[in-house]
Amino acid sequence: MRWWIRHTLWAQWRDLRVLLHETRFALLIFLGINLFGMVLFRLFYTSAETGQTPDWGTAFFATFALNFFETVLPFPPQWYLRILYFLVPIIGLSAVADSVLKIWTALVNKHERGEKWQVAMASTFNKHVIVCGLGKVGFRTVEELLKFRRDVVAIELDEKCAFVEQARTLGVPVIIADARRPDSLRKAGVERADSIIPATDIELTNLDIALDARELNPKIKVVLRMFDPDLARRVESGFGIRTTFSTSALAAPVFAAAAMRLDVKHSFYVGKTLLNVSEIKIQPNSNLVGMNIDQVEQKYNLSVVHYQNSKGDSQPTPTQRLHANDAILVVASVSALEKISKENDA
Repeated sequence: MRWWIRHTLWAQWRDLRVLLHETRFALLIFLGINLFGMVLFRLFYTSAETGQTPDWGTAFFATFALNFFETVLPFPPQWYLRILYFLVPIIGLSAVADSVLKIWTALVNKHERGEKWQVAMASTFNKHVIVCGLGKVGFRTVEELLKFRRDVVAIELDEKCAFVEQARTLGVPVIIADARRPDSLRKAGVERADSIIPATDIELTNLDIALDARELNPKIKVVLRMFDPDLARRVESGFGIRTTFSTSALAAPVFAAAAMRLDVKHSFYVGKTLLNVSEIKIQPNSNLVGMNIDQVEQKYNLSVVHYQNSKGDSQPTPTQRLHANDAILVVASVSALEKISKENDA
C-alpha cells in the first residue's frame, strides 16, 4: 500500500514536470516582469512621505501585488514607474492565465490532455518497460510490472480498448498508435527503454515490433509473446529473442519477470506469492564464488533445486561450494532474484 502511494505521488511529480516544461516560457515571462519591477522599485522609487526607498523584499512584493491589481506602494511621480502599474498587470495576468491556471486545470482534469500529453509523459521515463498491446495479457503484464516497481509505457492501437483508461489511472502513459511503426516506438522512448514486451494477439505483429525495437535500440531486452512453439524456437535461436507462451494466466508474470533481465524459465503463484524458476550462471568476479549452497539459500531467501559444473549435473548439497562458471537453478521471488543477480554481476 505504501508503495502505491509513492507510485501515485511519483506519477503526479512526472505530471508536474511535464506541465512546467510546457509552460516554461510563460512562467519565465511572469518571473521576469516581477524581477524587473522589483529592481526598478528598489533603485528608483522614493516614498513621498518618508523619502526612503523600499527594501528588496518590499519591492518584490509590491510588484507581485500589481499582477492582481493590488497596490502596496503609492502611485509614483516618475513616468517610467507609473508604466509599471499598467504594464505589470497586463503581462503578469496573461502569463498566469497561460501557465498557473493551465497547470492546475491539467492536474485536475487529466482526461482532456490528449495524445500529446501521453507522449510528453513517456518522454520523462528512462530504463522503463514498453508493453505493446493492452489486451488481457498486456494489461496484467502492466500490473505485474508495477508490483515490481518498474516504470511502464504502453502502446495500444484501439483507443476504445477497455484497459486504456485503467492503465492511465495507474499512472501509466498509454500511446494510441500502431506499435509496428518505428515512430510509435520512438514516442514510447524505445531508445531509452530497458525492455519491450510485444503482447498483441498476432504473433507476426509481435515479431515485427520486436525486430523494429532491436533496430532502434540494439541493447533492448525483448520478451516476445508467441503461440506457435516451432516458430518460437526459430525466433529464439535465430534472433536471440526471449519467447514466452501465452497459454494461461501465468503468461503475465513470466513476461514481467523476463523483462527485468532475469533468466526466468517459469513462474507460478503459491497463494498470492509469485515464485520464479531461474537459472544463474556464476560469473568469474561474482560475490557468490566460494559460498556454499546453504549460505546462498539463507542469505538470499531462495531454494537451490539443481547444480551444474564442468563435470555435469548433480543434486545440490548444503556444503557444495560454488565456483566460476557453475550454474544453479533456483526457485525465488523477484526481489530475491534481483538481489542475487546484482551480487552475481558485481
